[in-house]
Amino acid sequence: MKESLKSQYFWALFFLGIFLLNYPVLNLYNIPERWADFPVLFIFIFFFWALLIAVTGWIIKRTDKK
Repeated sequence: MKESLKSQYFWALFFLGIFLLNYPVLNLYNIPERWADFPVLFIFIFFFWALLIAVTGWIIKRTDKK
């Protein structure tokens, strides 16, 4: 795959990460409820972070095939 397309994927992922881990979106999950004795906000921050890492790995694996 072309390096420019790979770069575009990473830029899109970067902006998705900024969007998901920014105040307005995180404020949606800042509720006083707890899941498994953890605040919902912490669970969603960890989930979004893990999702970004997984998608980064998927992009690298997908774009390195020639």
